[in-house]
Amino acid sequence: MSVAVVTDSTAYLPADVVERYGIEVVPLYVVLAGRSGREGSDVTSAEVARSLAVRGGHVSTSRPTPGDFVAVYRRLLDGGADRLVSVHLSGELSGTWDAARVAATQVGEHLVTVLDSRSAAMGTGFAVLAAARAAADGASAAEVADAARQTAAATRTFFVVDTLEHLRRGGRIGAAAALLGSALAVKPVLHVTDGQVVALEKVRTSGRALARLVQRAADVAGDVPVAAAVHHLAAPERAQRLADQLAARLPSLTELYVSELGAAVGAHVGPGAVGVVVDPTPRSATEAGQRPEDPPPADPAEHVGD
Repeated sequence: MSVAVVTDSTAYLPADVVERYGIEVVPLYVVLAGRSGREGSDVTSAEVARSLAVRGGHVSTSRPTPGDFVAVYRRLLDGGADRLVSVHLSGELSGTWDAARVAATQVGEHLVTVLDSRSAAMGTGFAVLAAARAAADGASAAEVADAARQTAAATRTFFVVDTLEHLRRGGRIGAAAALLGSALAVKPVLHVTDGQVVALEKVRTSGRALARLVQRAADVAGDVPVAAAVHHLAAPERAQRLADQLAARLPSLTELYVSELGAAVGAHVGPGAVGVVVDPTPRSATEAGQRPEDPPPADPAEHVGD
């Protein structure tokens, strides 16, 4: 049985990885300066960063349509795939998963397994990569889907933004939390848990925030082999500094990716955002899929609004 793996453009997998495993990527749409385009090809990260840096600048995003997914699913099935596994951005943050689910009903639910990663960026990407590697090894559709589920459940995502305003505008975090962050001039460390963006702790400086990202990653990693990814928007030097610190701090780091966030997620976190995603899949696999404990928040957290 041939199993093809599909994801959306917010997974931010390296282009060479997408090509190597034949992963199909369905883009989200981004609207800025009165025009709409596909993430990655029509609208770039740099354009989003420039627009958000202008006072009053606004960028919005929208999910792919069910028709977008139907076209991809049918092309893959017509091209020889027997089954499809489609892994996507958290349904709490976007309607992308729902559009894929609707498309699967039109193509044939027995042919397409649609998964909500309950995560974002390489939190989704690592699950997609696990699925693609399983498919390349000849695994069944059920086994490919299980590989994605286990990795998505184990992966942890932490990030810091310069301002919470962009998350507030996009409805990804409550207005009260955004106002508090601005009033106190704090740098909140955020994470993705149960598919939502939640405040984890508050620090006063950018340097301290980066240090906390490294510490959180180290807490997840322990001394077992892990993969990690560093994301940023218009902050390459800060991202590289974070990557260097992770490489020095995590003794069993097996893979490390550094990439700029695309337009769809970048529109919500804003310029200057940096984050780290840790995938302790080797540990979770040997522990029969047990999920590591979520790190306890230092302060009461406010959940994302739709």
